[in-house]
Order: sequence, then structure tokens, then C-alpha cells
Amino acid sequence: MKGNSTFMRDRVLPLFVWIFGLLAVWEAVSWWLLHVSKTPLAQSKLPYVHEVAATLWKYSSTLLKEGGATFGNAGVGFLIGAAAGVLLAVLMSLSKTVEQLAFPYAVASQMIPILGLAPIIYGIVRDEQVSRIIISGYITFFPVALNMLRGLRSVDLPAVELMHSLAAKPWAVYWKLRFPAALPGLFSGLKIAAPLAVTGAILVELMGAQHGIGVIMLRNLYYGPSHTYMFWSTVLVGALLGIASYWLMSLVERLAAPWQPEFRPKGGSR
Repeated sequence: MKGNSTFMRDRVLPLFVWIFGLLAVWEAVSWWLLHVSKTPLAQSKLPYVHEVAATLWKYSSTLLKEGGATFGNAGVGFLIGAAAGVLLAVLMSLSKTVEQLAFPYAVASQMIPILGLAPIIYGIVRDEQVSRIIISGYITFFPVALNMLRGLRSVDLPAVELMHSLAAKPWAVYWKLRFPAALPGLFSGLKIAAPLAVTGAILVELMGAQHGIGVIMLRNLYYGPSHTYMFWSTVLVGALLGIASYWLMSLVERLAAPWQPEFRPKGGSR
């Protein structure tokens, strides 16, 4: 009971204070733009938050359906990209030659602006679903590989030498020593990549897809001020999808690596 009350006081209460504070400021600034400064197209620039909330509720079924399509495709691409990143990290940790061959090209691949790559991929593949998966996987691949490689190499050398002295096979060293040590780094990469994968999927949908939250976003942006509340609703749904993906990775991390300091109940002591 004491732990629950501490969690409520330290985590939940500040979160609610921040949320309600930001919403109050948002509503006040929107009112000021519309009635005091009389800014042209004030509601397009910052609409009333209660109107956006009403639109979210009114079109919740549509937004949920299209958001689900975006989240599903981003999730598939994220899983494929994460698997490829983990595999490459393991190969690079095993062989310096593989690292020298692959790492510079992996870095160079991230120099291509995703805003330019998305229409190229969509133009080649001509399939909105496959394009979203490819772009989401592409975004996921590099941060996962980089953080996983760093985690695999974070193991203390004496521990590795001890396992070798006990005649442990290479797969045993990885399974019992390197992989557990790499989990914090791996999840750091996954938490970075998950919201980016959602953003990548939405970006592909803006290129002319038929389904997804990005499609509704583009349509309502095209119709202008008359669809302001719906446009803002799609923006909020896109942000919520990114937040949900981050929280999902944080939950999986808590289950997979509960020994990390931030998950211990008393500030780092086991």
C-alpha cells in the first residue's frame, strides 16, 4: 500500500498536473487568439482543445480503424527492422571484418533523408502496405544495431575470460553473458526506433495511400479551415500512437530486464 501511494505521489500526480496545466494553457491561448488578438484563422493555428476532444470522440471509430492500420504496418516493419539490427549487431560483435564491411554503409544509409526516401520506395514498390513496412523497418534498423552492438561489447572482459576458462562454448557466452548485458542497450534502441517507425508509416501514407491515419490527415489538411478540428485530431492520434509504442517498449523492457536500476524499488539497491 505504501509503495502504491508513493508511486501515485511521485509519478501519477506530477503527470496529471502537467497534462491539465498544458491543456489549460492551450485553451487560454486559443481563446486569446480568437477573441483578443483576433488573429486571422485563429482556430486553424490553435483550435479550442475541447472542440478537438469532441471531434476525437465523434469520429473515434474512424480514427481507431485508420490508426490501427498505421500502427499495424509500423509494428511489422519495426519487428523486421529490429530483428535485422540485432542480427547485424551480433555478426559485427563476432567479426571485425563484418563490422568494417557493414558499419560504414549502415551509417551512410542513415544520411538519406527519410522525407526523400519515402516517395522513392513508394514509387518503386507501388504498394502502400509494403512501403510502410519497408520505411518503418529502415528507420528501426540502425538505432537497434548501434545500441545492441554497444551492449554486447559492454561485458566485463574478466567475465568473458572466466567463461572461456570454464570451456564455455561461444553460443553459451552469448546466451548467458553478452545477451543479458546487451538488453539495456537493445531496449534503448527499441524505444528510440518505435515512435520513429510510426512516423515513417504516416509519412508513406501522405504519399497517396488508401488507408491509415496519414491519409485522413492529408485529406483534412487539403480541405482547409473547415476541417481544422479533424486535422488536429489526426495529429493527436499520430502522437498518441508514437507514445503508445514507446510505452509498450518500456513495458516489455520492465518484464525482460527487471534488474535495471530504474526498475528497483529502492533507488538502485537489489
